[in-house]
Amino acid sequence: MASALEDPALERYFKGHKAAITSVDFSPNGKQLATASWDTFLMLWNCKPQARAFRYVGHKDVVTSVRFSPLGNLLASASRDRTVRLWIPDKRGKSSEFKAHTAPVRSVDFSADGQFLATASEDKSIKVWNMYRQRFLYSLYRHTHWVRCAKFSPDGRLIVSCSEDKTIKIWDTTNKQCVNNFSDSVGFANFVDFNPNGTCIASAGSDHTVKLWDVRVNKLLQHYQVHSGGVNCVSFHPSGNYLITASSDGTLKILDLLEGRLIYTLQGHTGPVFTVSFSKGGELFSSGGADAQVLLWRTNFDDLNCKDMIKRNLKRLHFDASPHLVDIYPRTPHPHEGKIETVEINPKLEVIDLQTSSPPVVDVLSFDSTTTTDTTTVRTLADKSEEISGYFLNPSLLSSECTPTSLKKKTEDMSDFPSESQRSIPLAVTDALEHIMEQLNVLTQTVSILEQRLTLTEDKLKDCLENQQRLFNVIQQKS
Repeated sequence: MASALEDPALERYFKGHKAAITSVDFSPNGKQLATASWDTFLMLWNCKPQARAFRYVGHKDVVTSVRFSPLGNLLASASRDRTVRLWIPDKRGKSSEFKAHTAPVRSVDFSADGQFLATASEDKSIKVWNMYRQRFLYSLYRHTHWVRCAKFSPDGRLIVSCSEDKTIKIWDTTNKQCVNNFSDSVGFANFVDFNPNGTCIASAGSDHTVKLWDVRVNKLLQHYQVHSGGVNCVSFHPSGNYLITASSDGTLKILDLLEGRLIYTLQGHTGPVFTVSFSKGGELFSSGGADAQVLLWRTNFDDLNCKDMIKRNLKRLHFDASPHLVDIYPRTPHPHEGKIETVEINPKLEVIDLQTSSPPVVDVLSFDSTTTTDTTTVRTLADKSEEISGYFLNPSLLSSECTPTSLKKKTEDMSDFPSESQRSIPLAVTDALEHIMEQLNVLTQTVSILEQRLTLTEDKLKDCLENQQRLFNVIQQKS
């Protein structure tokens, strides 16, 4: 049993969102935390006490994912309003918007060099964008159902994606081909990510499982059945030795990957936990869920200096790096049948003096050529209660604070939304621009489909030419 000093501890919690938290991400320097929510807002919290929080207004529907760029100078967000936004994370919060998916966007992820952005959508595609020119590059089509998540490998050579078609696919970013496929007969993965050295992927399963796969030998390495609800998110510790999981059963769990066992169960949320993320240095982690609270935890249990591990992992990101078989773990199989002793941490049962952060919130309104914010779009959230409750697994576990009726009351109480008179662009102009954007959107999709068909035609033509060559060689040999 670990000593009290080594156990993770809840340090503080942030209150400001009015509905469930869908995504959290730390800035590269660990001083800021970005959060996304069903309330259509992004929020930027300062880990320094008493500092102001910024609320970014711009999306028209649930914000599903948020990520800092590797330099921390940009924030990317995905939304059910079918758009992806890039924000400058400061008090002005300037943003630009991409409309290229024809259905809700479920995730965004930057490549490690910050040059590319991958987006995953319910239109069954993954799209890759060039960040310097802020333009669309290519689409990846092979999934047959909604794509829930897409992530770059640390070296940027691969993308992993998961879909409700019960497959996890690995894509080569050089030739744009699907190079690997892991399938499951029971559930689908809600979330996938690479470990820090890029040799393995972890998946968070709707069937309550967490799985680790080796992408070089196509082998299932570990299979954990430690949750009693769907697993919604996972996050690797920067050392690669630990994995934290967030589940609809209301708990976070920390797995020791070297020993192949569960070491901590954390109970701090009331209701499903939808997201969790380690800070870039691993000393902190944050979680969010249906209770609309963002919890900030101090890791504590890993006293090792991670800097050496991180340096070692970075060396492996060189393009000529060969596989490191020592990274395949565990060395021996580990059964997971609930017989292992774990530490349960429930901050609510302890008398602790927590810092509650309800800092002054500054609203940052984003107006650009393609979007305006309207109170009616937010209030439709309450009318979409069935749709919202079905968005994440296990809606029956939603806390009373996030039931459709209470959500309706909260949205009606939002006096800080911009009113019709505050618009910087006339409604007629906005409608016309949105119509133009929709038409461009259709054209983009058409070009993507034509591009895909052209590629298939080229492949078939290549096969025909190869077959002709073979026949010609056979005829020559006979004659």
